[in-house]
Amino acid sequence: MVVEMPQWILVLSNFGFPIAITIYLFTRFEKKLENLEEVIIRLSEAIKGGTK
Repeated sequence: MVVEMPQWILVLSNFGFPIAITIYLFTRFEKKLENLEEVIIRLSEAIKGGTK
């Protein structure tokens, strides 16, 4: 006897893991981009202060 799985379970099993990894990586990259933005702003201020 063959039991068919509902369509949404098949979609979730095929795309659930990549979606979860993508969300995880986006949140990690967002934190790193915020830190990078802060460093660039400080560097810009240091350059402006040094050229006056």
